[in-house]
Amino acid sequence: MIKVASYNIRKGVGADRRRNPDRILDVLREVDADVIALQEADRRFGEREGVLPLHLIEDHSDWKPIIYGMKARSLGWHGNTLLVRKSTRVVDFEVIHLPSLEPRGAVMADLSTDAGMLRVVGMHLDLSGLWRRRQAGAILSHLSACVDRQPTVMMGDLNEWTRGAGCLRDFARDFTFAETGPSFHARRPIGRLDRIMVSSDLRILDCGVHATAVSRKASDHLPIWAAVGPR
Repeated sequence: MIKVASYNIRKGVGADRRRNPDRILDVLREVDADVIALQEADRRFGEREGVLPLHLIEDHSDWKPIIYGMKARSLGWHGNTLLVRKSTRVVDFEVIHLPSLEPRGAVMADLSTDAGMLRVVGMHLDLSGLWRRRQAGAILSHLSACVDRQPTVMMGDLNEWTRGAGCLRDFARDFTFAETGPSFHARRPIGRLDRIMVSSDLRILDCGVHATAVSRKASDHLPIWAAVGPR
């Protein structure tokens, strides 16, 4: 079994409108997942530096980030990155370019874990339904073109409000969704914008939304998580 999680950290800005990376790290420690997909992990302007300083992650957590950024101080690729246990071996990683009107992207990594090889994709899709479907198509095409096939987990903020429609229907042809529950808005969650999906060679053993006093304040999204294992 391996525990995965997805969290849109809103650039570290919480319900009090303060940027607080320590609070984000507190939430991540509460979730305690083996692999975490982060969205909005970089600041929007200037050097687009990472919201979570590298020394903070190194000194105060059991994770290491996969650095996708094209800028020296950036943590992610268009705000997306993956955190993995320090004991995890990162076999390969790459960015996935997505068609978009505004900067959007996805990240991928092949990981050697205690549970075996795992391919993970993290994403943050567009606000437009048309562009979300195009982006979903680009991600699925990228996976199909990979020479080596691996058990795959995809997760992130899909920005899709309608259940079973749009990009959700596209992903559902090849992936099973974890029924985690609504995660947006953190103070009163009604939208299932954040999603975790697994390929047919994996099964979902347990899943949920991480709602605590800290997570309700740290971002406008709550983290979602799933325990997955082989079929």
